[in-house]
Amino acid sequence: MNGTAGLPRLGVGIGWRPEIAGFVADLPGLRFTEVIAESVHLAHPPDHLLELRDRGASVVPHGVRLSLGGAEPVAPERVAHLAACAGLLGSPLVSEHVAFVRAGGVEAGHLLPVPRSRAALDALTANIRRTRAELPVPLAVEPIAALFDWPDDEYEEGDFLTELVERTGVLLLLDVANVYANARNRGRDPVGLLDRLPLDHVAYCHVAGGEEGGGRYHDTHTAPVPPEVIDLVAELSARLPDRTRPPGFLLERDGRYPPAAELRAELDAIAAASGLEPVT
Repeated sequence: MNGTAGLPRLGVGIGWRPEIAGFVADLPGLRFTEVIAESVHLAHPPDHLLELRDRGASVVPHGVRLSLGGAEPVAPERVAHLAACAGLLGSPLVSEHVAFVRAGGVEAGHLLPVPRSRAALDALTANIRRTRAELPVPLAVEPIAALFDWPDDEYEEGDFLTELVERTGVLLLLDVANVYANARNRGRDPVGLLDRLPLDHVAYCHVAGGEEGGGRYHDTHTAPVPPEVIDLVAELSARLPDRTRPPGFLLERDGRYPPAAELRAELDAIAAASGLEPVT
């Protein structure tokens, strides 16, 4: 069964950030944006987000602090905030990460990769089930970019994610830039990974740029999307099992914002590669 049945056609979008809020709001064909859930003050949400919601754009809260991959149970207040964001913004779904951000009560301040082990899969499964039980909408989880593999990995990434989907029914937020970064840093074929993923559960996708540093490719979201990632968008789009409901492709930018014309050109390139309508 297609796990994405019932979701809207999101189209091409761009992540909402305060620094480019005016640009995002002024895109005439924008039907889809994403906001960091923890940045939303429920009593005083940004006016631009509410305007996008009111004109019919899908606004997806994207969590970064649930620590779904941690050994500790998810914090109920953090799940409640994510659920409240979805209600406030009329969201069709929410998303988080296959990662952990805290352990033993210590907050790391950034996303950390989980080992692809049976124990980690059990912890993820339990936390995703707890989270989904409290959410009013579906949940999609994003595999992160990671510079290393844990020495006790027991699964390849595709097998790990497939079993996670089978256990929980969770959707996937597939970051094409993360697929590219992980494959490049490990000397592997990114298209080969696509062929091992449960693509019928992909709810939407991220697209972003990164930079070289220290002999590694870093997924920084502060650089233009490289041609190789755009090519991977096309490869993914050709493999999606349900061409009547292509997922959304969302451009992420988190710093060193370029002129509006450059952002528009990137959105147009994503639309052309995915076969979706342009927003500009």
